Amino acid sequence: MRLSKTDIYAFKTLGYLGTQPPGRLVGSEELSQATGVRHTYLVRILAALVGHNLVISKKGQGGGYALPRPPEEINLRDVIRAVDGPIAPLACVSLNWPKACEEEKRCRARSAVWLKVRDAVLESLSQVSVADLAADFSQGVDYSECLGHLLHSSELLGQRVARTKKVP
Repeated sequence: MRLSKTDIYAFKTLGYLGTQPPGRLVGSEELSQATGVRHTYLVRILAALVGHNLVISKKGQGGGYALPRPPEEINLRDVIRAVDGPIAPLACVSLNWPKACEEEKRCRARSAVWLKVRDAVLESLSQVSVADLAADFSQGVDYSECLGHLLHSSELLGQRVARTKKVP
């Protein structure tokens, strides 16, 4: 599992919503300004969160977005699934998007590593809530450092290739 920019932006958005009084609807412009997330990107994130019942929305005058339940009841496992999909490292161990594998019964790596990784990640993410994100937001933690530390496959591959090339 690898965090994405979308995950980080969803955390910021939910953190801000978690600081609001219950039932207060926050417009997308206010959310964008408060979180620093570009409006067009934010609207897509909000659509995913609304689609998974992690945020509610009301259209029209006086409309906006709010949490549907207390922030302590919304965990990061569900948030990441809403914006990024599967958390499992491989489809053969995914709970929500499983794909059978011919080698499943013989594969030692599956039982010794991948199932354990999946379970540990899911357990850890389920223990962190939007209330934790709201506490961060209230303290001025905006996750900008996280954005700078995201790992990108193409960058990692380029670094590995550069290290393996022989210097003439």
